[in-house]
Amino acid sequence: MGVAGCGKSTFAEALAQASGGRYLDADAFHPESNKKKMASGIPLDDEDREGWLILLNDMIREHRDQNPEPLFLACSALKKSYRDILKKGVKELRFLFLNGSFELIRERMEARSDHFMPVELLESQFEALEEPENAIWFDIIDPPERMLERFFNQYPEMVKSS
Repeated sequence: MGVAGCGKSTFAEALAQASGGRYLDADAFHPESNKKKMASGIPLDDEDREGWLILLNDMIREHRDQNPEPLFLACSALKKSYRDILKKGVKELRFLFLNGSFELIRERMEARSDHFMPVELLESQFEALEEPENAIWFDIIDPPERMLERFFNQYPEMVKSS
């Protein structure tokens, strides 16, 4: 979890690959109306996100009930209330918070061109962000390899057996 441009998708995909788990990008499940709103430079509000978060929670619970492998979901989950919706009925859900400075993340967003979220909305993401209390924090200044190493040192049972 974290603001746009912090590396959620890259990190979640790497975790899934290294663990033999499944990766999902929550952005892929936004309704078209949300994507158009963001692409127009208008931040989403709680009402825009509610149905999307409920759908993600349904997907998390369905995966848990039908699959033994871990699921890594890249999702902003900016507010505690959003995380509460995602966690409803899923006590084993853990949040990994990718934390970084506004300047670093803005620089990363300006360097990419393949996302519907414009850099102009980054400020609204930081304004909405409620830093999580019960999450594993990662500083995105660290290289992804170091972040992966730290995760698997903390959760050695998640390493894919060859």
